[in-house]
Amino acid sequence: MFILHSQPASIDKEMESKDNHKAELLFTNTFGKDQSAMPEFDAEKESKQFYADIPVKHEPFFLKGAGALDWGMQNRLARVFNPASGRTVMLAIDHGYFQGPTTGLERVDLNIVPLLPYTNALMLTRGILRTTIPASFTHGVVLRASGGPSILKELSNEQIAVDIEDAVRLNVSAMAVQVFVGGEFETQSIHNMTRLVDAGLRYGIATLGVTAVGKDMVRNAKYFRLACRICAELGAQVVKTYYVPEGFETITASCPVPVVMAGGKKLPELDALTMAYRAVSEGAAGVDMGRNIFQSDAPTAMIQAVGKVVHELMKPEQAHDFYQTLRHEIAGVTS
Repeated sequence: MFILHSQPASIDKEMESKDNHKAELLFTNTFGKDQSAMPEFDAEKESKQFYADIPVKHEPFFLKGAGALDWGMQNRLARVFNPASGRTVMLAIDHGYFQGPTTGLERVDLNIVPLLPYTNALMLTRGILRTTIPASFTHGVVLRASGGPSILKELSNEQIAVDIEDAVRLNVSAMAVQVFVGGEFETQSIHNMTRLVDAGLRYGIATLGVTAVGKDMVRNAKYFRLACRICAELGAQVVKTYYVPEGFETITASCPVPVVMAGGKKLPELDALTMAYRAVSEGAAGVDMGRNIFQSDAPTAMIQAVGKVVHELMKPEQAHDFYQTLRHEIAGVTS
């Protein structure tokens, strides 16, 4: 049988004194004798400025309909859209996901990579992003996230083609999904978009709804008002649609999120610049051009001319002169 005896009080005091001495030595070795090295030691000084008479400044986010989005999503959208102008020059090179090697995109490394410094954002597939685009590219990446059928089949029969976790791994700013309002697989394509919206909200990645138009569908303001509004109502943070010469301002006015104009088929350079100018003048938050840039006779000059129109509202004729000047300068350097 063991009997525990308590220590005399004198011994307890001696041990406590030694512990206090060790603590003092540790404090002195850490901060020195000058205790001003301690955090917040200046708390009693009167030199701090709290500016109690000045209201806290809160700068609202610059994009239409984006004020209530989380900080991370706003930050990603600020990579896609220029905060100074509120608009974007997006370069669309995702055509290969259903068309194969489109003219001008046969060699992305040679034809597209030199254009990267002049674009606000790049719209493309994860295959091209991983294999060809330098990781040093710091502008916005809009990832093509839907796909399935080729040009040989019914295009509206798309499915989600990218997992949200892969979008996160690729550090993309937004995910693009085709929405076929009025198409054979309309409901399926809309559900593709809403599933991406839900996944994107969990991770702070925006969804770009792309209004797709079938071969036999009417392209007018009434149709695009319907398609764009459906995309926005169901959660898309940005909508991409086509320009129409009559009533385009009603499309942008009735859509509560930014509308980006699709470039569409290849046009003469002056016509493409004119279309871009009219679109942004009528409320578009920029353009997402592909063929009108990379199929141009001078893509590097053309994308810079488009930038002048979109961000500086340069008149089309002036922008075309700018394009021609740059084109000749580039030709002189490379000849």
